[in-house]
Amino acid sequence: MARISPLGIVGVALIGGLWLAERARQLRTQTHDTATRQVRNVAMGAGAMLVVTAIEMPLLKRLAKGNVRARRGLAQTLPLPRAAKTVLGVAAMDYAFYWWHIATHKVPLLWRLHRVHHIDPDMDMTTALRFHALDMVVSLPFRVAQVVLSGADPVNLMAHRRFFDASVLFHHSNLRLPGHWDETLSLFLTTPEMHGVHHSKVPEEMDSNWSSGLSLWDRLHGTLRSKPQEAIEIGVADRASIADLSLTNSLLAPFREMPEALPPGSISSR
Repeated sequence: MARISPLGIVGVALIGGLWLAERARQLRTQTHDTATRQVRNVAMGAGAMLVVTAIEMPLLKRLAKGNVRARRGLAQTLPLPRAAKTVLGVAAMDYAFYWWHIATHKVPLLWRLHRVHHIDPDMDMTTALRFHALDMVVSLPFRVAQVVLSGADPVNLMAHRRFFDASVLFHHSNLRLPGHWDETLSLFLTTPEMHGVHHSKVPEEMDSNWSSGLSLWDRLHGTLRSKPQEAIEIGVADRASIADLSLTNSLLAPFREMPEALPPGSISSR
């Protein structure tokens, strides 16, 4: 019988706690059937996770071991203590993902795939799972470059993976944090309110808040934007976004002609 690690138990407990918390303290009013959305998102996530588990992580772990042997990449070439190398390696990979995220919106081929994530008309922690499996395949060259150039070793790689996964689940959640916690945390980390702006149908708002872990990168590049959550309409402003929500249509959408954008006046203001 396989043993469950203490870290795995903690992870499951935190995910379950977040799932309950976002129902107890909703940040945005849900506009579509929650159960249907979540089942569909989890199904999409299962396909993406299969690619990550079977292809991406085994490849990246081999590269991370090679970084140590060849003293390759940023974290391996600088004479730093072990803890500093871990922090530097994680930060370097996080910064690289900031630029990759921008690319997924600006490069037409990448947007075809990333659009599947954004068409979710509501946003909660299951939105973090809603990625096309082919998106994971196409991102492999970036992930290879990210690990090699950052010089991540196996410890750095897994530290970043855990940080990234936890951050993505957290900032996609529909959790209203108490008091000024969201504002305070956003000084350092990507938060639900911060990422909610990025999922707006308004193009100028979607083109902001690109950070997926540390919020430093948006502050550094002037891409940070705030807006009251009740004034945000979640989703993509094109003529096929709702039709493409079904599981079958979501899988086929990247292979069809890109839908026409809706005129700016058709996006409701709240």
